Amino acid sequence: MILTDLKILEEMEKGTIVISPFDRKYLGSNSYDVHLGRHLALYKNDILDAKAHNEIDHFQIPEDGLILLPHRLYLGVTVEYTETHRHVPFLEGKSSIGRLGIDIHATAGKGDIGFCNTWTLEISVKQPVRVYHSMPIGQLIYFEVSGAIGTTYDTKSTAKYNERTERPVESMMWKNFDKTGFPR
Repeated sequence: MILTDLKILEEMEKGTIVISPFDRKYLGSNSYDVHLGRHLALYKNDILDAKAHNEIDHFQIPEDGLILLPHRLYLGVTVEYTETHRHVPFLEGKSSIGRLGIDIHATAGKGDIGFCNTWTLEISVKQPVRVYHSMPIGQLIYFEVSGAIGTTYDTKSTAKYNERTERPVESMMWKNFDKTGFPR
């Protein structure tokens, strides 16, 4: 089941959901709007390798916006830091963003119970489009779970995205391979 606005507020009072900064005007009937952070990143190389640490260059969105171009993968970040301790968060693009031809995630729309961080966005566009820092970019939806939780994301020894950040984080897929190049 998806949490309603009143249930999200109730869970925030309990501390099982944290959204910071939080503004009640961005709470919809069953979602919370998140905003594009100031920092973006691009991979340094045009060809990426899943077994290698692909480095990124960070930059900021200027006050007058930034034009994103097709055929590039931009890593963005949400303004909002979130914690989810008893629910599964999903991040989806807002329909108004989709109608501009902006995709905010390639595959990583679902968070894990225990995820505590800003959200890195995998942004691509269908045609050139100007974006702005703090513009609404997506919405968080929270799902109830059934059953006890054995391991939360923030306690997993293999979790790769636990370090709190205000900047986008590159893929850490390379950490899934040992020194011989085989999956761990």
